Amino acid sequence: MAVSDYMQAFDGHPKIGDPESLKEKYRGTHAMATDEQSAVKLATDQVLAELAQYNARYEKKFGYIFIVCATGKSAAEMLALIRSRIKNAPAEELNHAAREQAKITAVRISKLFADTFPHSTSLKSRPDKQAI
Repeated sequence: MAVSDYMQAFDGHPKIGDPESLKEKYRGTHAMATDEQSAVKLATDQVLAELAQYNARYEKKFGYIFIVCATGKSAAEMLALIRSRIKNAPAEELNHAAREQAKITAVRISKLFADTFPHSTSLKSRPDKQAI
């Protein structure tokens, strides 16, 4: 995959901890995106301010926003992650961001199928069926 492909995918994400970015990027799927960052609502003003500062530093250094699968993470955990990852070399960080992008995609696909087929039974729970 080309770096430009990653950049295009990353560009579709709102900034972590930035409610205005959530509103702008996800007008049509606001509920799903908001749910992914729901723990941010519980963050202190100080943590949100630090997230904003690190987001700006990260974007300036790498040329794209901080990509992290926010599902199940508190704002403080995401702040610790961005503090750690901002130290990475660009190629190393692109790999981290791409892996996080894959996690986000998997979570969204899982939610989409759960919403679309709420009563379906997975193959794991049906011993009479084998996975393909």
